[in-house]
This record gives sequence, C-alpha cells and structure tokens, in this order.
Amino acid sequence: MVRANPKRRRQRGSLMAEIAVALVIFTTVMVPLVVSFTHDQKERRNLYLRAIAMEIVDGEMEVLAAGAWREYAPGRHVISVEAGAAVNLPDGEFIFTRGEKFMRLEWVPEERFQKRKVIREVSLP
Repeated sequence: MVRANPKRRRQRGSLMAEIAVALVIFTTVMVPLVVSFTHDQKERRNLYLRAIAMEIVDGEMEVLAAGAWREYAPGRHVISVEAGAAVNLPDGEFIFTRGEKFMRLEWVPEERFQKRKVIREVSLP
C-alpha cells in the first residue's frame, strides 16, 4: 500500500483553501453586478415604453391641433391610434379631452404601469 506524502496533503489543503477564497471573491463581485444589470435592463425597458408613448401622443396631438379636434364634442373620448409602435405598449387607452379653451391627449396605461402616463395639453385657438 502506498501512503500519501504529508507534503502533498498540505498542498492539496492549501489548494482547496485558495479555491474557497476565490469562490467567495467571485461571488462577492458577481452578485452586485448581476443585480445592477437586471435593474438597468428594467430601467431601459421603462424608458423605451415611455418614449414610444410620448412619440405617439405627440404625433396624435399634432393631428388634433391641426384641426381634427373639431370632430369631437367637448368631453372625454377614447380614441384609437394607427401607430404600429402602439403594439409594443402595455394595455392602456389614449384619452382625448376637449374643453372650451383646451384639449388634452393622454395615454393611460393599465393600473400597474400608472407611472408611465403621458399627457400633452394645448390651448384651443
């Protein structure tokens, strides 16, 4: 029977300790990075959705301000938009409100996305 050399046992033990320390360092560095990347990805998605909603609302408001507002009686109206990018938005409604001296167009998303609401208001001529 061959016995292990005591020097080799110490080398194996120190190698295991180095591996354990390396794993702790790796975990300590990687966990915050993964959390940060996940948070950044969610924030970029929110900004993307807000940009789409603003672009659609601004475009529709230009059409309404050019004279299409006359087709609507004073009050609140849910309007449909023809923008292809609207399919990327969460469920919600585009609401046009016409008053006596103003008009407002807003995109109101479903309840859990309320912080992404986009509103544009213009004075009527």
